Amino acid sequence: MNIEKNKVVSINYTVKDDKGEVIDTSEGRKPLNYIHGLGYIVKGLENALEGKTVGDAISITVKPEDGYGVYSNDLIFKVEKEKFNQINNLTVGMQIQMQTENGPMIFSVAEIEDKTVTIDGNHPLAGKNLHFDVSVTSVREATQEELDHGHVH
Repeated sequence: MNIEKNKVVSINYTVKDDKGEVIDTSEGRKPLNYIHGLGYIVKGLENALEGKTVGDAISITVKPEDGYGVYSNDLIFKVEKEKFNQINNLTVGMQIQMQTENGPMIFSVAEIEDKTVTIDGNHPLAGKNLHFDVSVTSVREATQEELDHGHVH
C-alpha cells in the first residue's frame, strides 16, 4: 500500500541540523504514527513520503520554507516587563502563550531587561535546514473515527 492522503503511516526517523547534531529521533522509541496529508509533519517530509511504501527508506534535506518556516524578525517583540508580573521565575528560553490578534500564540523569552522582555514567536527550528533519515514501517487505511478525530488511535 502506498502512502497517500488519509493513510495512517508509521515511520522511524532521525532529524539532524546542518552540523550533524541530532535534533530528534524515534530511535529507542516506538515509530511515529500520523495521518498523511493532514499537515501533522513538516510539508517537505510529507511530500517526500508521498507514494512510498513499507520498507522504503529516504534521506532528505528539508529547507526552511518546507519545514518550520523562514526566520522572521517580524515575530520578535519587546513587551513591557510588567505584563509578565503574574509569571514566577521568568527566564530566557521559557515558552509562554500569549493572546494575539490572530489568536493564541507560543513565544520564547529571548531576553529580559530592566523594563522590557523580548519575546520571539518563531518556531525554534525556523530558518534551519532539517536533514531527515526515514524508514517506513507501516501504511494502512485510517479508520473513520481516526479521520473524524484527526489523529491516529
